[in-house]
Amino acid sequence: MKRLHAGFLPSVAVDPAVDVPLYLQLSEWFRQAILQGQLRPGQRVPSTRRLADELNISRIPVLGAYEQLQAEGYLETFTGAGTCVARAIPDDLRGAGRSPRTPSSPGQPAGPRRVSQRAARMRAPEQTWLANQGAFRVGRPALEQFPFAVWSKLVSRHARHMNADAMIYGDPAGYSPLREAIADYLGAVRGVRCDATQVLITTGSQQGLQICAHVLFDHGERVWMEDPGYPGAHQAFHTAGAQLVPVPVDEDGLDVAQGARLAPDARAAYVSPSHQFPLGTTMSAARRMQLIDWAARNDAWIVEDDYDSEYRFGGRPLASLQGTDAHARVIYLGTFSKVMFPALRVGYMVVPRDLVRDFHAGRDAMDTFTSLLYQRVMTDFIREGHFARHIRGMRALYQARRSAVLDALAEHLAGRFEVMGADAGMQLAGWLPEGVDDVAVSRMAATRGVSVRPLSLCYLGRPRSGLILGYGGASPEEIREGVRELSHCY
Repeated sequence: MKRLHAGFLPSVAVDPAVDVPLYLQLSEWFRQAILQGQLRPGQRVPSTRRLADELNISRIPVLGAYEQLQAEGYLETFTGAGTCVARAIPDDLRGAGRSPRTPSSPGQPAGPRRVSQRAARMRAPEQTWLANQGAFRVGRPALEQFPFAVWSKLVSRHARHMNADAMIYGDPAGYSPLREAIADYLGAVRGVRCDATQVLITTGSQQGLQICAHVLFDHGERVWMEDPGYPGAHQAFHTAGAQLVPVPVDEDGLDVAQGARLAPDARAAYVSPSHQFPLGTTMSAARRMQLIDWAARNDAWIVEDDYDSEYRFGGRPLASLQGTDAHARVIYLGTFSKVMFPALRVGYMVVPRDLVRDFHAGRDAMDTFTSLLYQRVMTDFIREGHFARHIRGMRALYQARRSAVLDALAEHLAGRFEVMGADAGMQLAGWLPEGVDDVAVSRMAATRGVSVRPLSLCYLGRPRSGLILGYGGASPEEIREGVRELSHCY
């Protein structure tokens, strides 16, 4: 068995004022800690000298306690490793010396305990299809193609030159050079009209949604939501107490006229106009103008989630909705999780100038600031041209993987899977035949090593059965095998 370092031990309790000898107190404490699992088999315990110094007692009782515990089989001594908890505790010792007042595990409450209504709203149904990293896992990029050498070099550069300024609390708005780099990038590539003072660094688009919910909405105010739409937005707004109004999505995007009929006084509208999640449609120019006009006339806000607009295959990426808004009604959200890697946890938002102070306060209240090390690294990654090169390479790769998915679907699921929105992004959605349960299909696929997401769970209103297939992190071979396995699931 591998011997474990002592690490942090529970506080050893002895009391020199009581009549029980110190060596007996120590041996009893170690015995109970071992039996209750506080000390693990193979874990190193402190040397007698170190423990005596920590307890400010003579070394003699510590030696006596260790000798007693070794004789009883609770401790073992290894050459070069010191004294460790025995690798195996005999069954007859496991019940010895255990007091009824010191149970082997913490007590359990007699019944369910009260939590807030907000906590109850955070709960999501069990999603067994997320238990594996198989083909079609939504949100997983092609990590094997990531420029690890370049990234590691930049991380090393900033880690080696870490100074005191990088180790204290940072600006809640984010690292100023990164905000400038993002403002330049968004202006050139996405047509976003802003300067660095309007950019706010977050830990991802999900935190951006949460900040929007707490800054923009009061409890009970209504918000238009794309239906089907992004479950993370549902959770962020619903948890904050907003009343979600499902508005249908068609081939032109959010149906603005229908939204105006359902909730003309809504406080905001949430949209993903460049690549709608999950259907993949693009909001038409007419719908965009209708939405901006509605927001301006009703003193409402538009939350634009531009989560993977870099990957458009039918031409150049479309300009953002924010860039066409002459009334400053749009809050723009973006993230590096899709184009870089999910564990980076760096995103951004662009807010109207008159809301900057309020959003800074909301960001500060949520978790103060984003890790400065990765912000600095990301700044250099953008400024030195690595980011643009990486996006160009990934765009070609994802286009090829999209074609592989479409070919495999045509071969194995022709007539059984109607594809929607395959012109952009890292995933595509499709409808299942009438009467097929997409949740059941997703669970069956998970047992075959395939991770597909049920489309019905993206609805607030009447759901339709379908699947979302993320192809970004799957090789052509995994795509073909994944579709083949999926064809046996319904």
